[in-house]
Amino acid sequence: MNGSVNEKWQSANQRFLTAALAVLRVALQRHAALLNNQTGVNLEGKAEQEALEQARAAMPSPAAMEALSAKFRLSAFEKDVLLLCAGLELDATFAGLCAAAHGDSQRPYPTFSLALSAFPEAYWSAITPIAPLRRWRLLEVAPGQTLAHSALRIDERVLHYLAGVPHLDDRLAALLENAGREEALVPSHDKLAEAIAMTWSGSKSITDLPIVQLCGSESSSKRAIATAACARLGLQLKILSAQMLPLNASESESLVRLWERESALLSSALLLDCEEVDQTDHARKNAITRFLDTAFTPLLVAGRERRGNIHRQVITLDIPRPTAGEQKMLWQKTLGQAAPVLSSHVDALVSQFSLGALTIQNAFAEARTRATEQGMVNWERNEKFPELIWEACRVHARPRLEELAQRIIPSSIWEELILPEAQLQILRDTAAHVRQRAKVYESWGFIHKGSRGLGISALFAGASGTGKTMAAEVLANTLHLDLYRIDLSQVVSKYIGETEKNLRRVFDAAEEGGAILLFDEADALFGKRSEVKDSHDRYANIEISYLLQRMEAYRGLAILTTNMKQALDTAFMRRIRFIVQFPFPDAVQRSQIWRRIFPASMPTEGLDFDKLAQLNVTGGNIRNVALNAAFLAAEAGEAVSMKHILRAARSECVKMEKSLTEVEVKGWI
Repeated sequence: MNGSVNEKWQSANQRFLTAALAVLRVALQRHAALLNNQTGVNLEGKAEQEALEQARAAMPSPAAMEALSAKFRLSAFEKDVLLLCAGLELDATFAGLCAAAHGDSQRPYPTFSLALSAFPEAYWSAITPIAPLRRWRLLEVAPGQTLAHSALRIDERVLHYLAGVPHLDDRLAALLENAGREEALVPSHDKLAEAIAMTWSGSKSITDLPIVQLCGSESSSKRAIATAACARLGLQLKILSAQMLPLNASESESLVRLWERESALLSSALLLDCEEVDQTDHARKNAITRFLDTAFTPLLVAGRERRGNIHRQVITLDIPRPTAGEQKMLWQKTLGQAAPVLSSHVDALVSQFSLGALTIQNAFAEARTRATEQGMVNWERNEKFPELIWEACRVHARPRLEELAQRIIPSSIWEELILPEAQLQILRDTAAHVRQRAKVYESWGFIHKGSRGLGISALFAGASGTGKTMAAEVLANTLHLDLYRIDLSQVVSKYIGETEKNLRRVFDAAEEGGAILLFDEADALFGKRSEVKDSHDRYANIEISYLLQRMEAYRGLAILTTNMKQALDTAFMRRIRFIVQFPFPDAVQRSQIWRRIFPASMPTEGLDFDKLAQLNVTGGNIRNVALNAAFLAAEAGEAVSMKHILRAARSECVKMEKSLTEVEVKGWI
């Protein structure tokens, strides 16, 4: 309602409630007169009844009492009992009336025995736990006396509703959040919202409403779709985190009753947010299932994966990210007047990042803030502003992946990467494929030839310390992308089906920002697929097949590293786009590594890089030796010299269980 309409209704509702209480007051006075054998008292109540009818006719829409009675299907007697309890709170004369009607000054409160005696069409079952008054907790029965003689009290939330002051129940206020205002949806999401609204509008009753399950990795889109669907049906949307559900069955039942009542009073739907539920928390999963099975209100459930074991009708919708075209539209809308100037950068953003409307708005707002901090007056024309947007998109795409993988802050550059030219060229080609994929796949239409095999994947094979991780850092630096190392020990599970779920979470989380995924020591998972001898072999092969499918569909770059290239089967190798063999560095390459390993600001003295190159170790070992030598020199208060490196080399060889030969250190000191 708008302000004036709401004020008119409030005034009319107050008049109606006052009139209804006046009619009830007459009934109490009549009963008190009969109880005390008073004669000659005219208590027909015709004037009060006429005033009530006039108040009802003046209502612009149903009064709160009438609406509540309809929502919970209260009989005339149940309505009188509830009004009696409301009268005690709203009218100071009702306490005396109750005492008089009881014939006992010590009982100035409503009881069920009083209602049975004073009101017409009374019946005992109205006070049973399954009848509306107690099932929906419209009133409370005080403990300590017989049921009929116990004091009755109206629930505070219900009292405010009857008075025309609707608000969220205090017991739910700490658990629920508002969905916010309805936002314009992209076309693909608008169709889903319309489908939900049509499905619910076609149901005959609340108990027939199917649960709508929204699955996918983009939580803000799911919320926006749910909000839009509810708005079309005139429903407010509340959100409840599954983490807030009680694990105890009795407490769960109480929450369900409170929510069902609240849903009816406020015409609300509920979105149960299961996004952050730990799949190994079985107690929480059982609590979710119990809630979904028993809460008969307009109900949606949001999660990354489909939920099973729900014993009600469920409609599941997979919520896709906005399409590339829709994302361009969102960027143009967000950029506003700056869109024409920055249009050439939008294609690059859409090519790399797969973002929803809310994330795009937040990333742009953050970039604008950074531009202001840096004093950019005409920010839309500043050549550095696209870099700020790109960085903001990277930051906003990180949160979910941060929980699943280790982010590596890349510091290596091409000049530090010592490899044969053939290997360097493959790495440059890899970077080119990532940069140009939008042009080749979309602008040139290669994607219409089939989506299989469009994922960009690379295999880095070589001994430990030969530069595989450094090469990944170089690519991340060159492409201005985040690099995440995947801990396979956390991904691979002995439980059937869990490895695929873990991999799905990683790829889904990475999809938003197109991050570079580094599966280090990948032979632990990607070894030769075994001959199927038992169920474990079969499921191990399924895990590998699933990984290959996700790699082929992943829009970013996935890098696998291995020390044992020969352990990978040929079917797997065929589906890798780039294979880079990292050789053990020869003397020339080791000399180059030594020349570049020390920072320019570090003091050195008498270093002979050609002699240091005699040490037959990898680049990773050289870095360890150089770093250890720097600490030795710093402690001694000296510049790094050959003697410090010799001592550090001996320590490294002990760690490697390798003998340091005379040939390797000949002429060092």
